[in-house]
Amino acid sequence: MKVMNIVHDSIVDGPGFRTVVFFAGCPHHCKGCHNPQSWNEENGTVMKRDEILAEISGNELTNVTLSGGEPFLQSTEVAKLAESIHTLGKTIWCYTGYEFEQLLQNPVHLSLLEQVNVLVDGEFDIEQRDLSLLYKGSRNQRIIDVKRSLHEGKTILYKN
Repeated sequence: MKVMNIVHDSIVDGPGFRTVVFFAGCPHHCKGCHNPQSWNEENGTVMKRDEILAEISGNELTNVTLSGGEPFLQSTEVAKLAESIHTLGKTIWCYTGYEFEQLLQNPVHLSLLEQVNVLVDGEFDIEQRDLSLLYKGSRNQRIIDVKRSLHEGKTILYKN
């Protein structure tokens, strides 16, 4: 997988302390993106699943957030990583520029989506930027309880 960075003990990418894996490559190119260097997947470092998992498991107190770039560009491999993360007893939040409904239509993306507990979806929109929002950057983005949404067959927002 192509990874930009792994950050430990983040408090802004989901509830509690989180280990955040920033993946390289993003097709969205949102104006005002806080991580534009991640757009080009060539900027990332190739890491094997076991290497990323070792980094994550080294921090026992954190859950995990997958971010980017765009994690769904590497859905097949990231889904396998996410499955391994769950065996460590950790929950997974994921940030994506795609909308939840778009991901449901793509079987490759669905393999990763099924491993995610909570999804923050939608492109960052500089015109809707709101610094008072918790865990998202613009008002158009949603925080979705993926497990409940998949189970009930409709989009259900996450309640903190």
